[in-house]
Amino acid sequence: MAVTVGVLALLQAKPERGADLAAFLESGREIAAAEQGTVTWYAFKLDDSTYGIFDTFESEDARNAHLGGEIPRALAQVGPELLAKDPEIQLVDVLAVK
Repeated sequence: MAVTVGVLALLQAKPERGADLAAFLESGREIAAAEQGTVTWYAFKLDDSTYGIFDTFESEDARNAHLGGEIPRALAQVGPELLAKDPEIQLVDVLAVK
């Protein structure tokens, strides 16, 4: 397995909605686990209002399939309710993996 690319998404919760955003992210694990092209998927918390997702893929095609998949669609649906601003999404090249 050669992980080559990833996605880093930073999410800012609306005031008092951090726990709801965390619960949404935790529910995304099962969706990510079912994606064949997603090698790793992490949801994380930086502070009470800042959360994120980091996932990795073996190819651009797998990353593009993920970006057009269920998790981004679900985030778009709950975003207006939970997010203070649009997600900051960065496409990354993975340089090294252990």
